Amino acid sequence: MSSQIAEKISRDKADFSNPLIRWIDYRLPIFTFLDHELNTYPTPRNLNYLWNFGSLAGIVLLIMIASGIVLAMHYVPTGDGAFKSVEHIMRDVNYGWLIRYIHTTGASMFFAVVYIHIFRGLYYGSYKAPRELLWWLGVIILLLMMATAFFGYTLPWGQMSFWGATVITNLFSAIPVVGNSIVTWLWGGFTVGDPTLNRFYALHYLLPFLIVAVAGLHLVALHRFGSNNPTGIDTKYEGDTIPFHPYYTVKDLLGFVVLLLVFSWFAFYEPGTLLNPDNYIPANPGATPAHIVPEWYLLPYYAILRSIPNKLVGVVAMLTSILVLFALPWLDTSPVRSGRFRPMFKVFFWVLVADCVLLTYAGGQPPEGTWLIMSRIGAAYYFAHFFLVLPFVARVERPLPLPSSISQAVLPVAGSAKP
Repeated sequence: MSSQIAEKISRDKADFSNPLIRWIDYRLPIFTFLDHELNTYPTPRNLNYLWNFGSLAGIVLLIMIASGIVLAMHYVPTGDGAFKSVEHIMRDVNYGWLIRYIHTTGASMFFAVVYIHIFRGLYYGSYKAPRELLWWLGVIILLLMMATAFFGYTLPWGQMSFWGATVITNLFSAIPVVGNSIVTWLWGGFTVGDPTLNRFYALHYLLPFLIVAVAGLHLVALHRFGSNNPTGIDTKYEGDTIPFHPYYTVKDLLGFVVLLLVFSWFAFYEPGTLLNPDNYIPANPGATPAHIVPEWYLLPYYAILRSIPNKLVGVVAMLTSILVLFALPWLDTSPVRSGRFRPMFKVFFWVLVADCVLLTYAGGQPPEGTWLIMSRIGAAYYFAHFFLVLPFVARVERPLPLPSSISQAVLPVAGSAKP
């Protein structure tokens, strides 16, 4: 029995030439694990560049954590010291301006990459069986990102930080019976102040590490059934897959270089474009800004919130706009995964993309006149898309014929197509 176990272990382990690596790996097979997950892991051969954004999100997350740790060394989480400490970082800390702009730009890049990653999943049906838990973990990461971004937005303690914290925390007061108690608990008192800032600072520091943990589970769930692919067809034959390295590591490297160019442009030349100018003014509880808005990546949800006159209903609608993603695997009942073979679905997908762009822009405008009407139209279609359009399309749509395998789709073979 012991010889069989030893033989199995030797089969499962990778062959490393370095004797030290072999010695460690025999006792702690971490290098075998990394070799399988990042080197020999079988990957569908037809993944396009939209599949880069998952790994790019991981890279940006690491950049955010590294820059955030450095900023935390100089930050003072008090009402009197927060704004001054940020100015100290910008003016007196060696390359502090660069570290802060990397962090603030990284927040926007992180959300941009993740949003593209999500829309890619929506188009290619990456939420369908057997990948429902994979999709759920992705939505949980999105929720953690939004909470982290909100807490980070309050830390500079400028005008928009203070009033943004006041407005968003006040939303909990709409909850019947316990709402006011929740607001008082969040504030740490009866108004936004030092206890609030301390709590938000602690949570902003903690949540990224929780995101890393959930991202690890996300990766485990991904490798359980393998990556989805543009055809939406599971791998069946040996020719359907190729090793992750070097084919996709090179592809990811190219994607990272392109992202780095965009990232660097904003960090070095246009950092203020992604920041609200009111946040360069110290927080003043006695002066309310003319227009209180969150960062661009939270504007769609803010537009939905403001489009509904009733405060409680608006809060419920805003939360539902995110939570509906958990139900998506059961709202879209079509057996075909990929939007490439679904003509009706493809049209409505691009309508949804346009609708989200509309909500983003409308969320940054004053909640009155034309933009309030557009916000309501956008919010109405957003919910209609998930609760009405997707189930209807799944019932009436006639998908295009599917290829019999990934290999046939990449390297066509005559007579192998089937409906």
